[in-house]
Amino acid sequence: MSLTKPYLLYLGDAPDKLALKMGQGVLDWRPEWCAAQWRRDGAQVRLDLPDMTPEEAVAAGVGTLVVGVVNAGGVLPEAWIDDLRRALDAGLDIAAGMHVRLRDVADLGEIADRQGRHLTDLRLPDRVYATGKGTKRSGKRVLAVGTDCSVGKKYTALALEKGMRAAGMDADFRATGQTGRLIAERGVAVDAVAADFIAGAAEWLTPDADPDHWDVVEGQGSLFHPSFAGVTLGLLHGAQPDRFVVCHEPTRTHMRGVEAPLPTIRQVIDATVLMGRVTNPDIAPAGICVNTAALSEAEAREVLAGIEAEHGLPTTDPVRFGVDAIVAELQRC
Repeated sequence: MSLTKPYLLYLGDAPDKLALKMGQGVLDWRPEWCAAQWRRDGAQVRLDLPDMTPEEAVAAGVGTLVVGVVNAGGVLPEAWIDDLRRALDAGLDIAAGMHVRLRDVADLGEIADRQGRHLTDLRLPDRVYATGKGTKRSGKRVLAVGTDCSVGKKYTALALEKGMRAAGMDADFRATGQTGRLIAERGVAVDAVAADFIAGAAEWLTPDADPDHWDVVEGQGSLFHPSFAGVTLGLLHGAQPDRFVVCHEPTRTHMRGVEAPLPTIRQVIDATVLMGRVTNPDIAPAGICVNTAALSEAEAREVLAGIEAEHGLPTTDPVRFGVDAIVAELQRC
């Protein structure tokens, strides 16, 4: 998958920073691809980019409008459709990670055809997958899992890939969501795959490999989240990880979007080992990554030290402090 670059990131009327995780993700990991942002009146948050209209962006050489907002259910709000029409008429391609196909939204397909523009659905499958088989595959795999959704699983996987390569390891990031797919320009958004085929899609994504090769698999959802646990379990079985890293946000009081309480890190470790043994009896934790963005550095270090002492696993904030200790643990596998 390749989009025309650079991008104008569409933020709509996003209410908070977490809603911008798609735009923020591509800006953090591929800043050279991001030229500007476009926000509706009433948007509560912004990225560290200049504001441009579609017409200004085209004049500046921008090629694609990327819808940089995610929301529950991956829906495209009615109010945004006129904005997407305007972007096409201005001369931009459009890429979005919604559950709805862009070509099926109102007259966007007709406008794109008339203007000679491309519509790219980052979330929807572009191939047919088999059901999972659970057969042991060569190579090694590490999976990011979470106490909740939107806690840093993608950033953890990307940081691990970077750190492992710097340490001389053969490692590849395997994207399993629309933002990861945008960053990697490959992968599969497993939450848009029919339930029976999620494990099979993960097996396709992480095939047989050289014995020392690592697939670093982006996690999705949480085994404890009432909305997304089914996707998480299918990905766990299909990825067949040898090791996993637990991702956690320490300031939350309940799971995002629901009133369910957060599980403990220990509960996530135990459940991941129990359920992961269905396809890999040797699965084990390799570390814990904590999103400490809401804490001061002193508070962050105290929290990390406490978690590491409690669980006996290398614990870090991958963005703030790096992943060297977890990489070293993986090198011993």
